[in-house]
Parts: sequence; C-alpha cells; structure tokens
Amino acid sequence: MADELRIYERPTLERPVLIGAFRGWNDGGQAATLAAGYLARSWDAQKFAEIDPELFVDFQATRPLVSLDEGQTRKIEWPENTFFRARIPGTNRDAVLLVGVEPNYRWRTFSELIADLAADLGIELVVTLGALLADVPHTRPAPVTGAATDPKLVDELGLQLSRYEGPTGIVGVLLDACRRAGIPSVSLWAAVPHYVSLAPSPRAARALCDRLSGVLGIDIDVGELAEAETSYVEQVSEAVSSDAETAAYVEELEQRADSLDWLEESGSLPSGEALAAEIARFLRERDKNGGSS
Repeated sequence: MADELRIYERPTLERPVLIGAFRGWNDGGQAATLAAGYLARSWDAQKFAEIDPELFVDFQATRPLVSLDEGQTRKIEWPENTFFRARIPGTNRDAVLLVGVEPNYRWRTFSELIADLAADLGIELVVTLGALLADVPHTRPAPVTGAATDPKLVDELGLQLSRYEGPTGIVGVLLDACRRAGIPSVSLWAAVPHYVSLAPSPRAARALCDRLSGVLGIDIDVGELAEAETSYVEQVSEAVSSDAETAAYVEELEQRADSLDWLEESGSLPSGEALAAEIARFLRERDKNGGSS
C-alpha cells in the first residue's frame, strides 16, 4: 500500500460498504460531510487509517489549524482524510466511512489510493455523498438524485445511469477509479438552497441519510438530524422574512417545487453549464473567505 496511506489497524470486515464525503465543491451547505460525520458518530465508528495530506493539499488554500491541548500545549491540526470502521446497527454488515477534504493536487493518485484500499478491504459497494447548490426552497424536503456507472446498479437500486458531461469534483474522479478497479459505485447528491449556501444544512444531510438507507436497505436513525433540521428551517425562515424580495423569491420556489417534481424538472444531475457556474461561485466565496474551503 502507498506510503501516503497510514493504516493504524487493518480491520476484518463483513460485507463492507464504503461511504465517502469531502469538504469543498462537492459539499454545498456542508451537507455531505455533515451526513458522513453524523453516521460516524451515531455508529460509534473507530478511526483505523488516514491519508497523509502533504502531497495532496495546498495548505494556503486549506490551512492547518492551531489548537490548545488541555488549555496549555499548542498543537497543529492538519487537513484530514480519515477512514473509520463501524458495524451498521441492526445488520450483519460493516461500513468504512471516509470523511475528508477535496485534494488540491494529484487527484488520480489520491483516488487510486482509495480504490486500492477499498479492493484490499473487500469493499462490495462505494457510495459517495455530495451536495450541490440549486434553485430549491429551504421549506421543502431536499431533493436527492442518485446515479451509478454500472447499469445493473441502476436497475437494482432505482438510480439513474450517469449521463452527465462537464466539470467534476473529486467524487467523480473517485467513482471512475472505483469503476476501473471493478468496484460497484453509487453517487448521491442532495440539493441545497443557493441563497443559504454558507450555512450548514441538516435538511440536506438528513435527505442524504434517508436516500442512503434505501440504497443499502438499512434503517438509519436520523432523530438528531431531524431536530437540527427543524431549527434550521425556523432560523432560515426568520431571516428570509426580514427581506421582502427574498421572501417573494422563496415563495416562487415553493410554488415551483409543489407543482413540478424537482427531479422531473431537472432530468438528472445538473448540466455542465450549471456546474461550471457553481464552480465559479464556489471559488468566489472561497476567495472572499480568505482562501479557505
């Protein structure tokens, strides 16, 4: 296994599935990493490996953090891509959770490293979580699209055969690496209201968990996310109500959502032009926030 991968304990897994999410462009409203982190906590997942960020991350764009250990010793916390293992509650199946940050460099090496580890662990299915900014209202359940590169998975799981063409993130590159490694893979994307893109979206995170439960045929307890979702909707609604123009726009989105199914309207994943615009918007926001992502 590559030197960039640090394995602290090699787990013995039963019918394992890998679930991955990355901060950055693939993570509108932080919904994907929020969902993956929630699963890691609620499933009592244990860290067993991580990817050394040195070759993959631009530390000027994604800066390390300084923190105090027990209020005294200063320590550096580097951007992480961490692997956790957990038994999925109520099943005889294990999960490997990968929670991290989209790399700045060497995407092919990074993705092949993950695919090689997945093959070595006997991963039966890779599911990536993503979230994109879209013209959807915060007052309605977050739409989720699902796509797969394997036609058999499309039929079995009721997904779409991915026909998207255009810019992609590390999720797309990772799925291609898994396909070449012969590992079935699925991509789930939740839609996040573009007018509240900087706030974490537990609503979209819950929608991803709900869709994931259907894909894997398991029950996921989303109780804590549901509570956070209620608070999120209330807070955003209060902020929106203070601006008449924004309130009118949200009402228009609500009418559109109620009269047309979002998936039927969009057809599948967004167009290349839409994602290109989203990339530009993401980069503007990153520059505005001092280069962090």
